[in-house]
Amino acid sequence: MKIRVVSSREEIFALNPNERIVHLAFRPSSKDIFGLVETCPKIEVIQLPKSYMRTVSKSIQMFLEMQRMQLIEGDVWGHRKDINEYYDIPSSVIEKIKEMKIEGKSSEDIETKVSRESKLNPGMVAYIMTKESPA
Repeated sequence: MKIRVVSSREEIFALNPNERIVHLAFRPSSKDIFGLVETCPKIEVIQLPKSYMRTVSKSIQMFLEMQRMQLIEGDVWGHRKDINEYYDIPSSVIEKIKEMKIEGKSSEDIETKVSRESKLNPGMVAYIMTKESPA
């Protein structure tokens, strides 16, 4: 699973229309969010750093809910955009989630443990759980 890292508003209109998960590494305006949704109609998740999350308007949050898109708080730890424009969620994280699901662990336990071990936000772990079915 890959997260497309976007570090400037100029990059939004050059994105692949099939992107599903995007991390915005800048403080987006309402216009930037609308542009992203227009450019990438299949988008499912927009991830923002904690400090930027507080500045997203209620109207944008409601718009994303109506479009069935998730706004998740989080970072892409240790990612270098100059090397790769995508952040890969390690397969070990996905395997750990699958193992814990098979063991019958609760969603909350999985989110807590995996987010602590992988530095992924619990919201992103919850999204991965809905997309990755057990082996």
